[in-house]
Amino acid sequence: MILCGGRGTGLWPSPRRQQPSQFLALVSPDRSRLQGTVARADVVSGGFVPIVVCNEEHRFLVADQLVAINSKALQILEPVGRNTAAAVAVAAIACEAENPVLLILPSDHAIGDMATFGNAVRQAVLLADAGYLATFGIRPTRPETGFGYIVQGEPIAEVPGAFAINRFVEKPPVREAGDLASSGRAYWNSGMFAFRARHLIEEMGRFRPDILAAARESFDKATEDLGFVRLNKDAFISCPSEALDRAIMERTTRAAVVPAAFQWSDVGSWMALWEIAEKDNGGNVIRGDASLQDTRNSLVFSERRLVATLGVENLVIVETADALLVADRERSQEVRDIVEAMQGTARTEHESHVRVYRPWGYFENLDSGPGYLVKRIMVKAGAALSLQMHHHRAEHWVVVSGTARVTRGEETTTLERHQSGYIPLGETHRLENPTEAELHLIEVQSGDQISEDDIIRFEDRYRR
Repeated sequence: MILCGGRGTGLWPSPRRQQPSQFLALVSPDRSRLQGTVARADVVSGGFVPIVVCNEEHRFLVADQLVAINSKALQILEPVGRNTAAAVAVAAIACEAENPVLLILPSDHAIGDMATFGNAVRQAVLLADAGYLATFGIRPTRPETGFGYIVQGEPIAEVPGAFAINRFVEKPPVREAGDLASSGRAYWNSGMFAFRARHLIEEMGRFRPDILAAARESFDKATEDLGFVRLNKDAFISCPSEALDRAIMERTTRAAVVPAAFQWSDVGSWMALWEIAEKDNGGNVIRGDASLQDTRNSLVFSERRLVATLGVENLVIVETADALLVADRERSQEVRDIVEAMQGTARTEHESHVRVYRPWGYFENLDSGPGYLVKRIMVKAGAALSLQMHHHRAEHWVVVSGTARVTRGEETTTLERHQSGYIPLGETHRLENPTEAELHLIEVQSGDQISEDDIIRFEDRYRR
């Protein structure tokens, strides 16, 4: 089971609320962390179809990434976020009849040394078969205050190398973190688990029957929607929000820890990404168009423009189309404070990128001013926008590449490259791509009110 509800605000400005960090190719240039997690799960499970629990807002984004790696994962959609206890309970209920061992993996972690990871998973499966609820403890390499800790108890005779859990410590201060890291008996809490589905349900019933009841009702009343399992909204909203660690693992007497020796990172900050990424001779991590002179131990990511540095060190520089971050690498954990400060303001840079993804493709704002907006639009092969109309704007479309089928009122026409079409204000219309190649076009909106809210949908194959 893959938990795909994180926001990744510590890596702003690359991730945004509408496109969290697990969907971005930050650790690897050719796949997202979600795709890497699915591939990892496929290796250690021997090909079982994973369950991916995600927010319904990201359903098509997740689906596209799964299709790209030929995964047939079952997607369960949360109408709202209710933390990991509810999500895991739903997954356990979904496969309660088969009672398999559930391996719970966050979608945004980076793991190296697959052989060692596989050995740890096999050890956790043995614990699950013996009735334990297992978690994976990461051997600390420093007195980290941003992680929770697990303190081991007595060895478990049935599974050599595994331990009962003595206690959990939630994000300790520096001095306590140092004592824990040097004790040899404490581990970073990885947030990964393994247990039999029914064992988890039993402990949920014992310690958090309210979470279990809400999760069960939301799943029992779930509906199938375009291949997704959509949880019942009213039942799921009523579910208390709590982490699985606090709801169950800190209370159960069946908790066990597997000390893990594999390379692991939650990639929760730019500092964490710098630590695990490949570096040049100056200790720099570089992605995109960058020219570094006399620069050391820095991370430079460029999405669109040339980023040049001279005579600096220990910096994080991240350039996107609409935001630029320059930070002391050692203080990159505080990037979350920047995002928090933007919430509740009129700013949108924490919500979405200039490029906004939709089920049918994406659009990207190029220019705007009083009474007009210019967009670049891509429509995927075989996809279509909704049948819609606007009260306050007209639209002019120019096809750059591909073929567009345009419905305007009762009329349907085809536009090829270099051709254009006009949609008057108030006219019912639809844009489709009837081909097997992407459609790219430029849209110019004009009117007295330019807003994404000015859409009346009459028909939508994506049921928005």
